[in-house]
Amino acid sequence: MLKSPLHQFHLDHGAQMVEYAGWEMPIRYAGIREEHEQTRRSGSVFDVSHMGRLSVQGLHAKRLLERACSRRIGTMDKGQCRYSLMCNEGGGVLDDVIVMRQDDDEFLVVVNAANREKIVGRLNAIVSERSLKLKLEDRTEKTAMIAVQGPKVMDLIAGVSSEIPTLKRYRFTVKNLMIMKLIVSRTGYTGENGVEVILPANMVPMAMKLLMKDVDPKDPNAVLKPAGLGSRDTLRLEAGMPLYGHELGEDINALEVGLDFAIHLDKTAEEDGEMFIGQEALIATRDSGGPKRTLVGIELEGKRTPRQGMAIRSGDETIGVVSSGCASPTLGKPIAMGFVQAGRVEPGSGVQVDAERAVLEGKVVPLPFYKAPK
Repeated sequence: MLKSPLHQFHLDHGAQMVEYAGWEMPIRYAGIREEHEQTRRSGSVFDVSHMGRLSVQGLHAKRLLERACSRRIGTMDKGQCRYSLMCNEGGGVLDDVIVMRQDDDEFLVVVNAANREKIVGRLNAIVSERSLKLKLEDRTEKTAMIAVQGPKVMDLIAGVSSEIPTLKRYRFTVKNLMIMKLIVSRTGYTGENGVEVILPANMVPMAMKLLMKDVDPKDPNAVLKPAGLGSRDTLRLEAGMPLYGHELGEDINALEVGLDFAIHLDKTAEEDGEMFIGQEALIATRDSGGPKRTLVGIELEGKRTPRQGMAIRSGDETIGVVSSGCASPTLGKPIAMGFVQAGRVEPGSGVQVDAERAVLEGKVVPLPFYKAPK
């Protein structure tokens, strides 16, 4: 298994380690619920170094990403991040990614750990097919990536940087800290305010001393504590954010997920440059009345937690399937996301989840389940 540059930090702080997408990563420290509540109340530090970081630079870098991504890339400003999908020819989702424009012909693409090799292969295939001139470099193992998320995070950062707190969401800046170059972006996957930081892997020991000296999982009053992948999943579910393998996949039509803002279908190839892979299939889906399924949120009664694959019913009829579920620490009740037949339910509609030897009563609610206070 691959090990994050922060691997020793995790061991030193008592993390329970698990295999995830070929990496040995922390699932929890003090506990998933405790880490979830710490993030919502104050702030947490997540190691997300397992996520892929692909550098794309050169004459045809923009052309490559315009072809691969469902969202316009050429209209991005320098210093801007843009959430996008990469689709297959049928309109299914290969991955959801963050594209960061560093210069006119220089980009950094952050991809999911489980899909890194697949996306590298897809990009290389486009380069070969179209004889593009560029350099594609997988920088995942040369760098580390840390997410710092929570309502008190920006106040902490303001004590050391006046620039970063003024960044708008989905913008990034490059900062020099001693001999380290850091890419700091206003992005995240918890529904809270905060940043994500990319830094050289060989600088992690120094960075840990400078950036994380006050992170103590045993101090009940610590502003920041380390958190693992377990709470990261419950946090993203409360925030209504899709996860690959659950709400996103190659057999899931991109228009079913409610991410229309990240799918550019409005103009033809002649008007707006080259079409992205899967665009024709998605236009056909839209023009034929839209997707047959739609993603909804469900709040449930009782304490039983819904799980992926459980049937969603309306009365005696099965109308969909759960894609993700958890016991929400913030709401104090079980929640789920799931795909249901389009047009069958609306917010407030009663539904049931068919668990083993039990039927869970619930109702459809708007996504996200949780929004951070402004």
